[in-house]
Amino acid sequence: MDTSRIATPASSLARDLRTALRRARDLGIRGVELDARGGLEPDQVSRTGIRQIRKWLGDEGVEVAAIAFRTRGGYADPDRLEGRIAATKQALELAHALGAAVVLNHVGDIPPESAGPAWRLLVDVLTDIGAWSQQAGATLCAEAGRAAPADLVRLLAALPDGSLGLDLVTGSLVVHGHDPAAAAAELAPHLLAVHLTDAVAGAFAGRGRAVELGTGHVDVAAVLATLEERDYRGWIALEPVEDRTASSELRAALDYLRAV
Repeated sequence: MDTSRIATPASSLARDLRTALRRARDLGIRGVELDARGGLEPDQVSRTGIRQIRKWLGDEGVEVAAIAFRTRGGYADPDRLEGRIAATKQALELAHALGAAVVLNHVGDIPPESAGPAWRLLVDVLTDIGAWSQQAGATLCAEAGRAAPADLVRLLAALPDGSLGLDLVTGSLVVHGHDPAAAAAELAPHLLAVHLTDAVAGAFAGRGRAVELGTGHVDVAAVLATLEERDYRGWIALEPVEDRTASSELRAALDYLRAV
């Protein structure tokens, strides 16, 4: 596999961003994900701060693959919803300012259309955020892991084209009882990000644990073949299981991928 479009969360490499970028470069990883809820809050980053981060990125030859903005609540959860919407829009603007095209989050539970107000609220909120994303220059990507792929397809069909992208999270799909390769095929037209993670499924859906890439139940070769067949050209992110061994895990994962 060509590893030139591999990314990883900067926070897994170091608390200090400059150090994290340097370590990514040393590993031969060209993309990083920045956490907009962990020291890079969109409403607190000045234009000067953005210029400084862009300079560091240029110095190390690293790009921002995505901005992670993982909220506690979903977009059909009325508790603090207005603040969640506003903060998501700020994250989209931050992503564009740092050269990233996507913001990563979950959308929360996807209710059936028969749920009425809850379904309508989710569709209306994501339609509003989608319209904002056209101005901001970045797209919100919903995690494809816990929810059934069919529910995500149903949600996307209810939204204007381009309102929402998907982030395929392979380990999470296994944990929640879904086939990652089949999900990649079904969701391919909407994939804007991929997290190639591994996991061991538990006795029940939702039970399981993350493991190092290539040691769990994810058929990595099948997922990569499906992405290749569907002409996916976005970033593929690797997530270490343990931050304290992140560098060695990432080296092993890169060696594994080169051999696939």
